[in-house]
Amino acid sequence: MKGKFIRLAVLAAIATGIALAVIYREQFDVAVLEQSIAAAGMWGPLVFMLIYAVGTVFFLPGSVLTLAGGALFGPVWGTLYNLTGATLGAAVAFLAARYLAADWVERKSGQRVRQLQEGVEGEGWRFIAFVRLVPLFPFNLLNYALGLTRIRFWVYVVASWIFMLPGAIAYTYLGYAGREAVAGDADLNRMIQLGTVAFALLGVVAFIPRIIARLRRGPMMPVEELRRRLVAGDDLLLLDVRDIDEYFGEQGHIAGAMHIPLKELMGRTSELADYMEKPVAIVCRTDRRSAKAAQILTRIGFADVHIVAGGMTAWNAAGYGAVHQAA
Repeated sequence: MKGKFIRLAVLAAIATGIALAVIYREQFDVAVLEQSIAAAGMWGPLVFMLIYAVGTVFFLPGSVLTLAGGALFGPVWGTLYNLTGATLGAAVAFLAARYLAADWVERKSGQRVRQLQEGVEGEGWRFIAFVRLVPLFPFNLLNYALGLTRIRFWVYVVASWIFMLPGAIAYTYLGYAGREAVAGDADLNRMIQLGTVAFALLGVVAFIPRIIARLRRGPMMPVEELRRRLVAGDDLLLLDVRDIDEYFGEQGHIAGAMHIPLKELMGRTSELADYMEKPVAIVCRTDRRSAKAAQILTRIGFADVHIVAGGMTAWNAAGYGAVHQAA
């Protein structure tokens, strides 16, 4: 009974904090924050990190806090304080979700949800690296969601700190450069230098998702390898992304293939949820559309995506046979 009361109290505190943060979001004043930090004197960095941590738990805009950290403390110390505050808040949210709801989710979740959890847990720090470097989901919400998995706490904390670093550096420096520009203390050449570095860092951060998506996408899969795995009964999703007239047309299709035309793929990815962490082989007429489909799937988190080299053209040329039937 006591444990249940404590859970309800924690839940009520978090819900109230989030509600207040949403209601007063527009009144969140960076100038007041800066005054508070300045008034704290030597304790300013500690106060700032605690504010950042609380803001993370209660869904305050992290980007604003990060820019403020750069303006207040400069690019080096600002990055350290921003990253520490964000990681502390992420850790608290993770533990709160695990304490409040992990057991309940474990009992109530269906097979699909359990498969997704197992996939996330199997990747461990690699999954955390992916979601920290590629912002698919809101940062604050993701902290709570990951607490519902069985990922080890210290793996979560260390991986979060490391892989949030690129974004923290970029946005902290941007805040620092903005403060310098507003203050007007630097000469023109200095301002050009600051602006160039800031936008270069933002460009690197913006390009990271493409790099990660390419790393997560598996190598080209020859048709010989695909046939071997199909014959062996591997737990492999074969996805055909051609149009329907091609799927049932002259080239036919491979037995057991799931058919989703490329133009419909973005709206139907939920149908593939069971294979988020399992091998997916994509086939089209050659492999151009397969490459586009692979980009879509890797961007949204599919971990083991392969493009069938040469597509149905190579499959038929190898004499492996295809199903021919009317639509």
